[in-house]
Amino acid sequence: MKQLRVGVVGLGHRGRGMFKLACDSFECVIPAAACDIRPQNWYEKQWLSNAAFSEMFPNTDFYESYDEMLEKANLDVVIVETGADIHAEFCAKALEKDINVFSDIPNVASLKEAEDLWKASLKSKAMISTGANPNEQKFAVLLKEFHEKGLLGKPYCMEAEYIHWNLPKSESSIHLNENGDWRKLLIPIRYCTHSLGPLLAILEEELRLVSCFGTGKQAPDSTKDDMMCAQFQTDSGVIIRLMRNGRCRAKIGHHNYRVFGTEGYMERIDRFDKPVIRYNSMKELDTNLKEISGEFMPPAYANNPKAVGHGGMDYALLDHFFDALLNGKPAPIDLRAGLAMTLPGIYAEESAKRGGKVLRMKYPWDEDWTTEIEE
Repeated sequence: MKQLRVGVVGLGHRGRGMFKLACDSFECVIPAAACDIRPQNWYEKQWLSNAAFSEMFPNTDFYESYDEMLEKANLDVVIVETGADIHAEFCAKALEKDINVFSDIPNVASLKEAEDLWKASLKSKAMISTGANPNEQKFAVLLKEFHEKGLLGKPYCMEAEYIHWNLPKSESSIHLNENGDWRKLLIPIRYCTHSLGPLLAILEEELRLVSCFGTGKQAPDSTKDDMMCAQFQTDSGVIIRLMRNGRCRAKIGHHNYRVFGTEGYMERIDRFDKPVIRYNSMKELDTNLKEISGEFMPPAYANNPKAVGHGGMDYALLDHFFDALLNGKPAPIDLRAGLAMTLPGIYAEESAKRGGKVLRMKYPWDEDWTTEIEE
């Protein structure tokens, strides 16, 4: 089997988890290098780790300089797990050296970054794949199959919500925030990829119009809007309504989706850790709603003991990525798909700043692309 020399940049909780999963679960991976501006994240035992990563991977080289790692580590792959607002530059630098990239989402933090990263990907011989793990969840897999079989018909209206239980002083929040302030400062609607990704996967067009409103800060300790609501529309008229929170006082379940089609319907509703998927189709004799369990685990990995990380979604992401690299397949979730689920959040934030103004969204592959935002 061909071996892949893998490096990671960003050793926060997510970066450590993805690097360990890749190295422990895939025989093709050589844990070659790791990079972080905080050496303690490598040399000292961290939250939820059994030991320091320097002890777990004694033959892995550690770098404080990302440029030095790219220059000296002879990498085939770099996993970009820096803060959610600083992915693009790290991805572009690797692509410029023809190093394959697995990047967490959102892909970019501005339209200018989108332009630069898109151009870098077109010039590079390397692959860039987007780490959108919700696209691997059971609901997303079944929705795509349901649509491909014609049981959904044409989707015309969809809803999604990502409501994250918020406990600012909890142990998990403290540790998740210790490697940067982006979790405190990133505007809620900007983190829209978890919600839009699975829905856009069954559309053959991009979102084009957006209007967004925010509630403002409803508590003295709020650092951003407690809740934001956006409505998107495609050129053919499909609408998606999305709700994202900055603060929530009820643990009701993170990811919910509803999909209305001309021939059928499918939803995933997660309330109080009891997720269910329901569906029906006018093309079946029994049109009553069927109900099945709505856990995250992708069906194809249900009996695989290695399938861990966000309910198996992280393993599925890496499995598809390494398979693509080793067998000459296209990126499982390519940059175009990643930007299509990332840029709507940037436009939605601007719409909210303009009091809900309807904005026209553009993408780097459009002939009339511009980094200016127009009403």
